[in-house]
Amino acid sequence: MNINKRFAIKTLAACAIAVGAAGTVGIANAQTKLKWAHVYETSEPFHKYSLWAADEIKKRTNGKYEIQVFPASSLGKESDINQGLTLGTVDIVLTGASFAGNTYKPLAVTYFPFIFRDSDHLLKYAQSDVFKELAKGYDEKSGNHVTALTYYGARHVTSSAARPVTKPEDMKGLKIRVPDAPAYLAFPKSLGANATPIAFAEVYLALQNGTVDAQENPLPTIEAKKFFEVQKNISLTGHIIDSLLTVTSGQLWGKLSADERKVFGDVMQEAAEKTGREIIASETRLAEEFKKKGNNIITVDKNAFREAVLKATKPTDQGYRQQDYDRILAIK
Repeated sequence: MNINKRFAIKTLAACAIAVGAAGTVGIANAQTKLKWAHVYETSEPFHKYSLWAADEIKKRTNGKYEIQVFPASSLGKESDINQGLTLGTVDIVLTGASFAGNTYKPLAVTYFPFIFRDSDHLLKYAQSDVFKELAKGYDEKSGNHVTALTYYGARHVTSSAARPVTKPEDMKGLKIRVPDAPAYLAFPKSLGANATPIAFAEVYLALQNGTVDAQENPLPTIEAKKFFEVQKNISLTGHIIDSLLTVTSGQLWGKLSADERKVFGDVMQEAAEKTGREIIASETRLAEEFKKKGNNIITVDKNAFREAVLKATKPTDQGYRQQDYDRILAIK
């Protein structure tokens, strides 16, 4: 091989290496890092399947999107992370529809007490035209995009040893913690309780110190947040069948291609389904487990609570649209 040929081959090899290196840099630069925030514990299915979704999106986009999940209010309380979608400090949140309802009130109609019969009713709502219309209304008002609805659980009242809740009258004067969103006020206020908004991360201490007498959450949350340790009574009121929304920021959604939107939407829906199944399974066993721990499990007459609420208030009093309420009730 003559000198000229050797030089040409070396030059081509060097060019190939340079192109390869440039290609690698290009791929690295193309990777987008995203922040996904929520207020739930790392032990809960909400976190487990947020991590699963992050990993799955990375796989299905060939590593283009690297999503870091921030649990347990590490990027702020729920109102903060919702604001973060607009401020650009977070890209994806798992949040109560109640907090999204601060931006678009009709979305929070699902928090009117006893609107849902059970988990099956809520899951049918998630597939309904009324939910799609309400989610679209939120998207248009907020600029963000709802990608999935997750079953969160039936909310029950826990209370201190001195204040068991067995009937609607027991709620009168009860100092009860509620999330810092107006959607949660109809139930306690209509029954004469003293509703006290407290951030999720601060509830255990507030119960322990006696700042409030009671709180309300689903059984899996009562377990995860260890509220059962500082609340003797668990009254199975089931007054709200609650849900979470997976919401992507408008900035992120606007940048995604049609194929990427499908990946994000499909994965987030799958994560919601997996989470819901796990929550429903845990709800069926936890009442017995709490009994074994020494908690007083109180089975109440839900109809008595429902009638007392409806006697005191109606959806339009809370700023909701009667037609949305009626359509949700009618889902079979």
